[in-house]
Amino acid sequence: MKKKKWSGWIAALLCGCLLAGCGAQTEIDDYATNSVDGSDEQGTESSVAGDNTTSTGIPKDEIKVGVIHLSDPADGSGYTYTHDLGIQGMQQNLGLSDEQIVRKINVADTDAAATRTAIQECIDEGCNIIFTTSWGYMETTAEMAEEYPDIYFSHGTGYMSNGKNFNNYFGRIYQARYLSGIVAGMNTETDKIGYVAAMDSENSEVTGGIDAFALGIYSVNQNAEVYVKVTNSWFDPEGEKAAAQTLLDMGCDVIAQHCDTEYPQTLAQERGVYSIGYNSDMSKNAPDACLCSVIWNWSAYYTAAVQSVIDGTWDGSNYYGGMTENLVGITALADFCADGTEEKVEEAKKQILAGENGVFDGVIETNTGETVGEAGKTLDDATITGGINWYFKNVTVVE
Repeated sequence: MKKKKWSGWIAALLCGCLLAGCGAQTEIDDYATNSVDGSDEQGTESSVAGDNTTSTGIPKDEIKVGVIHLSDPADGSGYTYTHDLGIQGMQQNLGLSDEQIVRKINVADTDAAATRTAIQECIDEGCNIIFTTSWGYMETTAEMAEEYPDIYFSHGTGYMSNGKNFNNYFGRIYQARYLSGIVAGMNTETDKIGYVAAMDSENSEVTGGIDAFALGIYSVNQNAEVYVKVTNSWFDPEGEKAAAQTLLDMGCDVIAQHCDTEYPQTLAQERGVYSIGYNSDMSKNAPDACLCSVIWNWSAYYTAAVQSVIDGTWDGSNYYGGMTENLVGITALADFCADGTEEKVEEAKKQILAGENGVFDGVIETNTGETVGEAGKTLDDATITGGINWYFKNVTVVE
């Protein structure tokens, strides 16, 4: 399939700072002033076009957008909150009314019937495009896209799409994970760093994030070890709390996460150690612990996708953006970070943006003693998104 860029759909109004120390409204404003460009500085294009599906477009005052959420964005932090900030930013960018946004919240992605019901309700309420934001919605979204070919479906994370009215969107979050690993490696004193993970090594999204984080740590601290505790759920508040407690009891003095709640952050603060947030800026949840947060600017994608439906330029492309597109990043570092941390992060950031550091570069040693990758090369996107089922050599999984 030929490639097509997403550029030109919305004005480039890139912000230099994402979500650092912001309140909720400021976060929405930040999301609304960031946009997406379909290329990166490493010479690859961030989306793969489908079969050039075209339409006559839908007048802006007639567009209706549905979104299926795993939890309640009113929780004020984490995965769903961040996606909804992106939806709000898109709404603000495009000037849509509240009546043009349909939200279905607390839809378990392990429940196919509940997922189908939520999507059907969006359809019945007149939605033209529906975003399903969690991994477990994927197969049901694919099925309903076939049943309703005149409605656009866009699934976050995962890997399925049909190149027509159903696409997939995600991003190079591993770039930001690598930077946060540098922060963790520079600030640990015990050389024990914990990581609460939603899924085990069968899931490349989670495992790739862990490995990028571990590689970032190793780049500045070769003595540090990463201890991973898996919850086996995308959203499990009690499980996430228990996992964080286990890691803290082991003596980990920095806790990172790929899970939805802020429990790893708040528990770290209670124990007097450090944390690294995910999805949204979690410094507001743990101001004395959070060194930085790995964040998404989903508004960049949502704005472009809805605009394409309005314009009639939707073509079924998958989207895979990164730091260059301002889709991912880390917040400003806490003022209590160790001396030299900011300099190391900025150096690595410049290398990533210049294409000098692809994160998964060269020959990489796993924690089983095997190796992946080749000298002088970096892992390709297909491998990063679907083939990282191994852990870097400084990672230990805690049973």
